[in-house]
Amino acid sequence: MRRLRRAAASFFFRPHPESSTLSPMRIMAVFAHPDDEIGCIGTLAKHTARGDEVLLVWTTLGELASQFGEASHEEVTRVRQEHGAWVASRIGAGHHFFDMGDSRMTGGRSEALQLARLYARFRPNAVITWSDDHPHPDHRMTAKIAFDAVTLARIPKIVNESGGGAAMPPAPDLSGDEAVESGEDVTRLEAWREPVRFYQYYAPASPYPEVFVDTTDTFAASEDVASYYRDFYKWTWTAEQFREGRAGAGRLAGVKYAERFNLRASHLRAREYLD
Repeated sequence: MRRLRRAAASFFFRPHPESSTLSPMRIMAVFAHPDDEIGCIGTLAKHTARGDEVLLVWTTLGELASQFGEASHEEVTRVRQEHGAWVASRIGAGHHFFDMGDSRMTGGRSEALQLARLYARFRPNAVITWSDDHPHPDHRMTAKIAFDAVTLARIPKIVNESGGGAAMPPAPDLSGDEAVESGEDVTRLEAWREPVRFYQYYAPASPYPEVFVDTTDTFAASEDVASYYRDFYKWTWTAEQFREGRAGAGRLAGVKYAERFNLRASHLRAREYLD
């Protein structure tokens, strides 16, 4: 797994062909269990292909997955972490696992603080996570702490509470800038006070504006990840159903394939012209 992490950390910023002045982004995708990330893989792959830094984060080890039957805790967590490493490697991202307890998350301050410290190290410009109203409590709690952590990461005295400067592997490559890297032995964390765009999986009841990402060019990556999990878990969810889901979002947005999110903001940004 260490080999995969190092490989995933070797991506540097490459200017987007549409703009030679575009600044690199850092995007953190925060989910509860390995396989939750399927809904945004095309988007994440598109950003890594552009040269942006992406970090996949799971708040639990997914140790209660029923498909493993009576397998030991050690075996289940080993496999689940291998799954996360494979997905991150497939799209050229870094990855990190927390151990907040599968189906035991509370959404409390201590959980949000763990994530806030990772924000302070990775310094994301955007976060993608679950919707606020998903039936699974871990999904709701992950969305809650992902949002709470944005504020906690802004406050130096909070991110540097007892143990705040402890090393936290793995170390995402931050392209030579001055950010403190995960895994670096530091005595103090720098608060992350820049704006963070907060994206959530689309939910019909969400009060926030919708955002579609054209994932036509990276559909193969999302299809690979969906197939990887489907083959392992023997899901009845077919490749055709997966393709139609992305195509359905694409039809709404005027492209072949798309992924759909809500942006936690009152309004979308102004555009230059109508289209």
